[in-house]
Amino acid sequence: MTRVANIDSLLRQLRLGQLSDELPILFEAARSQKHSYERFLASVLTAELTGRESRALVRRMRAARLPIKARLETFDFAFQPSVSERLIRELAGGTYLETATNVILLGPPGVGKTHLACALAVEAIESGRTARFCTLRTLISDLAGLGRREVKTLRAYLKPDLLIIDEIGYTQLNADHANSLFELVTARYERGSIILTSNLSFNDWGQLLGDDVLASAMLDRLLHHAEVITINGRSYRMRNHIENESSITARGGSI
Repeated sequence: MTRVANIDSLLRQLRLGQLSDELPILFEAARSQKHSYERFLASVLTAELTGRESRALVRRMRAARLPIKARLETFDFAFQPSVSERLIRELAGGTYLETATNVILLGPPGVGKTHLACALAVEAIESGRTARFCTLRTLISDLAGLGRREVKTLRAYLKPDLLIIDEIGYTQLNADHANSLFELVTARYERGSIILTSNLSFNDWGQLLGDDVLASAMLDRLLHHAEVITINGRSYRMRNHIENESSITARGGSI
């Protein structure tokens, strides 16, 4: 008992607390299978490394602030045939992050843009990358009019390997908002990838930003290295609503 207590104390001093729960199992396995010292040490180090990686993944996932932990496996490519499954799976491999390539998802509400954005973010996070999700409304609220704090806040959106900006087109921007967004896009240009979702065509960005010249300059940076995916399909939410209505009708209910 004293020996185990001493080991626990040493583990805490070495900040190897994850091993406290694992060691009894590792001890038993070593005894029953007569592991060599080398094999036992390897199993101990592997257990600690696995624990650290697991905790780091949880931290990265929490820091990303994803509204949904979507997976590509749950995206219905058959329902949205305009989306290239091959391209999406290729993006999931993460090479676009290595080249600071952006991903632009365009289409009407409900077609799965946010689902795809979050699913690609999950793939990036699980591969060891960092990500940050925000809506355009949240972003401009954080960046606009912060004075001295603006640099620190801007850094929080520059640091992640992947930045997701959702729902561009639902919030009208004033001049300060537009300039803040432009500064962010410029700062990440060729340094970090952006996944952007929008219900607007690029021709409408001048109206969104209130400045055609600024819109042109921003799009020039966004599209220089980018995969543009236009989703011309039906709304998942409408499909689910219709299916629910059909189910109720089939059971003899009323809407």
